[in-house]
Amino acid sequence: MKNLSSFLWALLLPIVLMAAEPRYIDLDADNSRQVIVDREKGQYLGHPTTVLLEDGKTIICVYPKGHGKGAILLKRSEDGGKTWSDRLPTPKNWETSLETPTIHRVVDAKGQKRLILFSGMYPVRMSVSEDDGKSWTELKPVGDWGGIVTMASVIERKTGAGHYMALFHDDGRAFAKGGKPTQTFTLYKSFSEDGGLTWSFPEKIFASDKVHLCEPGALRSPDGKQIAVLLRENKRVAESHIMFSNDEGKTWSEPKELPASLTGDRHTAKYAPDGRLFISFRDAIKKGNSSPSEGDWIGWVGTYDDLIKGQPGQYRVRFKDNHHRWDCAYPGVELLPDGTFVVTTYGHWTKGEPPYILSVRFQLKELDDLAKKAEK
Repeated sequence: MKNLSSFLWALLLPIVLMAAEPRYIDLDADNSRQVIVDREKGQYLGHPTTVLLEDGKTIICVYPKGHGKGAILLKRSEDGGKTWSDRLPTPKNWETSLETPTIHRVVDAKGQKRLILFSGMYPVRMSVSEDDGKSWTELKPVGDWGGIVTMASVIERKTGAGHYMALFHDDGRAFAKGGKPTQTFTLYKSFSEDGGLTWSFPEKIFASDKVHLCEPGALRSPDGKQIAVLLRENKRVAESHIMFSNDEGKTWSEPKELPASLTGDRHTAKYAPDGRLFISFRDAIKKGNSSPSEGDWIGWVGTYDDLIKGQPGQYRVRFKDNHHRWDCAYPGVELLPDGTFVVTTYGHWTKGEPPYILSVRFQLKELDDLAKKAEK
């Protein structure tokens, strides 16, 4: 009987595993959803980050003119990403950026809204706008320290008005002047209590040479009580990881692996109006695994509960085929008031040409309809 049960389970296991996988939806050929944000013949354009302003339609996008470093470029959309401005004027020393820029909205205790832009390596520098991106300060150091893709995430803390936490990583090359790469990747946190104008000396969250956890993507639980951080695993010996904090970033759980369906680079998450979670990232797999969308720009749809329980989620969406082994898909992800996601990234979208910036628009209801249609 035992041998019979084992035999039946061996037959059923592939079916069970297949049922546990999220449904795959491919939007690569749907050109009607795609908007070119910026493209320049013969020029590498990559690594964009976006921010949506409070009017629910103005999106600001920043990105380097080059692979991860180069002059920071700025564009603006005033119709929810349907059209984009020409490149806008920026401070002269934005041309000296050494890293992928990141942009965030913060508000201080007096209600002053500002945009803050970071440029990493050593030292981390910041530029500030208090008029919704129309004018900016020069890039200035925030302290005697540095990091890679700083600040990858900035999340508001519930410890006081104007309190924020920034998360980033380093491998030894940028944290201190004259640093050199090591086999240890370290995750850091830094705090601000004045609406993002100043930042504390970074504190170590986690460090390891066994797994290279980096590029933290933070989000809150639906009830707001917990912070989760999704992490790229850059050594490719494990799946992507997740860690949690229940005390506003003071302490953290040990990182644990996520399902293969969420394994990739530079996770950026937003909640849909119905409470489901959408996450954009680059499909990057653990050594020995395979994926039909390896190296492409993809998204994941599921729930926060899926993250806690390590479940595979509902959908895996391929937005665009990347004609490169891996180089594509940094954020941003914005949600418009009508429930439309505007996801923006870079990639080698045309074979044989340098990467450029592309935006895709969709609603989760449209994905549901596509999934139902495929079932018929």
